[in-house]
Amino acid sequence: MEENKLEKKRFYISLVYAGMFLLLIWLVWFVEVMLDLDFAKYGLFPRKISGLRGILFAPLIHANIKHLFDNSVPMLVLMTALFYFYPDLSLRIFLWIYLMVGIWVWVGGREAYHIGASGLVYGLASFLFFSGVFRNYIRLMAVSLLVVFLYGSLVWGIFPIKDGISWESHLLGGIAGLTLAIYYRKSGPQKPERHWDDDEDTEEIPENDIPGSDD
Repeated sequence: MEENKLEKKRFYISLVYAGMFLLLIWLVWFVEVMLDLDFAKYGLFPRKISGLRGILFAPLIHANIKHLFDNSVPMLVLMTALFYFYPDLSLRIFLWIYLMVGIWVWVGGREAYHIGASGLVYGLASFLFFSGVFRNYIRLMAVSLLVVFLYGSLVWGIFPIKDGISWESHLLGGIAGLTLAIYYRKSGPQKPERHWDDDEDTEEIPENDIPGSDD
């Protein structure tokens, strides 16, 4: 009973973290619309000094309500899963993905403004999938399968198929998640080890009781 209470508490805390980030990006969009502003210029523009601010601001800015909504649902699910299943690593993983994607896109992206949280979405999905596979832990592998089931189609987003889509953010987000899954594979939750008690599994038989033995 006590364990169930702790699990519920951890889930609610994870949901709060995800909700706080969603509240932030929705607030940014609301301010932009209400004040008739254009925050795209604060996005990430590769290899321009002014574009460096986009490393911090780009994931918070979205082109329109559809763009924002399309990122909000997976962010809620994936962030909640990250903070719930990897409580000791979650904040580090989130911040590393946030910075890695931004820096890598600034270095290697096309010369255009890159905005939106989709790089984070790809990074989180990649980390959760590969981390469960590398740890070979049934509970975390179930998370991997859930990610594939819900967001397997994300893989098409890493290719330059659609105009106006920052496929670089998607691809580099996926690589960031994979990199962190490898680096932190020995940290955080691990597959439980099975311990065998030799005293319970073996039994001593006196020599006299062995059939056919004589003094």
